[in-house]
Amino acid sequence: MDAVTSERLKALFETKLNSAMRVYLDTCARCGLCIESCHVYASMPEARYTAVGRAEVVRKIFKRYFRVQGKFAPWLGEVLEFDDDTLRRLNEAAFSCTGCRRCMVHCPFGIDTQLIMGIAKALLVGADQEPKILSMLSDMSIMKGSTIEETRADYTTALANLEGDVKALWPDTTKKPDGSPYPAIPYGVKGAKVLYVALSGAHSVVPAAAIMNAAGESWTVSSFEAVNFGAFLGDTKRMKAIAQRIIDEAKSLGVREVAIVECGTAYRVLRHMMGPQLFDVVAFVELIDRYVSQGRIRLDSTKIEGKVTYHDPCQIARNGGIYEEPRRVIRALTPNFVELTPTREENWCCGGGGGLISMGEEEFRMKSSKVKADQLAASGAQMVTTACENCHSQLSDLSRHYELGMKVEFLSGLVARALVR
Repeated sequence: MDAVTSERLKALFETKLNSAMRVYLDTCARCGLCIESCHVYASMPEARYTAVGRAEVVRKIFKRYFRVQGKFAPWLGEVLEFDDDTLRRLNEAAFSCTGCRRCMVHCPFGIDTQLIMGIAKALLVGADQEPKILSMLSDMSIMKGSTIEETRADYTTALANLEGDVKALWPDTTKKPDGSPYPAIPYGVKGAKVLYVALSGAHSVVPAAAIMNAAGESWTVSSFEAVNFGAFLGDTKRMKAIAQRIIDEAKSLGVREVAIVECGTAYRVLRHMMGPQLFDVVAFVELIDRYVSQGRIRLDSTKIEGKVTYHDPCQIARNGGIYEEPRRVIRALTPNFVELTPTREENWCCGGGGGLISMGEEEFRMKSSKVKADQLAASGAQMVTTACENCHSQLSDLSRHYELGMKVEFLSGLVARALVR
């Protein structure tokens, strides 16, 4: 690596060294309490897959360039300099971590490995060594923000083509002020109360539309996909640009609330990482829980057969605090709900977050998530439901790979099929 690139990466690293990060990099006591926290290590017990093993890669760079001993006598301690092998180690550390933060739950100092891995990802982006698929997907999302007017008519037509599917679940729609019905999937409605931000695909639009129409909600669907590839990539600039499209749309429509589809990272970015907004941000499962609790929708509790368990998505549960809302909804759906063990903040990550689903990485995802497959099998449930797209994809792959025979369902899909008129 040439000296210019090395100096550029050093300057980039320094921009990440706020007071909290310096504490994280200086404080680790090597106590080992985090070691068995990681689903990857629990499934593939190698030191490089521990939280402290991953963080040490970044910590050794920090010691080399930002500690006195590393600057003047690097041979006296374990340090890493910027070179091709260091970039390889950064890549292995950053993209074997899903950012689930289960290790942080067990760390006595609260060291946030996900933030430390954020430095690793930023350095890879700065060295042009990041996973190119994530860069491409990030740039495509940003580009869509600048071309939406050119595709608005086509999107309107695509939404109209889904109306029959929505009405098959719930025939009625909300009414305009003049008493005429809105489309089954309202789009571009100024003054609507809720802006619903979906993903690509009918599965993320149709059930949600049926649920909100059943609740008599004043809502409109977003022009943009919720997924934030910039967050997976670890590029703060692109992450904010992708989220800002939704913020600008919400402001222009004058909505009071933005409901994020079942996508954990998209929710966490908009709710917890973009600062205060003029509107509230909720995960769609929170909205469903509100409708059930307020009696705005009723559910048939005989629709689901067999035992049902729930997988807490890391980004809305452990990292977002949403635990009880989905459980209240599931108990309204079935009397046969069973918890996973461990559960809530101790729940094992599905193994598909942090961009791994988008990158493919199926062999690693399956091997590194055996502990999750074992947890699912031990529940004795015939169905697992969740509230995150990545989790749904990963759990489906796990069920197939390990021959669990478990159905994997989105919570919104179960609710839409159980609506009672």
